[in-house]
Amino acid sequence: MRSWLRLVRPGDWLLLLVGGGAVAASFPLLWQGGLGDKAVIRRDGQIVAEIDLQTRRSLTVDGPLGATVIAVEPGRARVVSDPGLRQYCVHQGWLSRAGEIAICAPNHVSLAITGRNRAYDSLAY
Repeated sequence: MRSWLRLVRPGDWLLLLVGGGAVAASFPLLWQGGLGDKAVIRRDGQIVAEIDLQTRRSLTVDGPLGATVIAVEPGRARVVSDPGLRQYCVHQGWLSRAGEIAICAPNHVSLAITGRNRAYDSLAY
């Protein structure tokens, strides 16, 4: 089994190392989405507000269970509080890349980040 190792020359190892490094370095560049431009807030599927991510703003959206509070800061947005039991949308934290979304399903409210490039689409996700 080790007989093939005698055929590998130092240049082959160098080429393998450089090729592996190039693949590893390109991976994060190819798989990241662009930064978001806007925060889109929906209630029952209808757009309630579109907020530019360059502004600082807080928004309260009333849903069937109560008020969901959304905070927008330059370059990012998040759900601060929600009356739902599990708080999944609150635990999503800050969203900044295009295609990221926090869904407060029990309260029928969602926060999505939009932009030119998305990190993934529904088929890849």
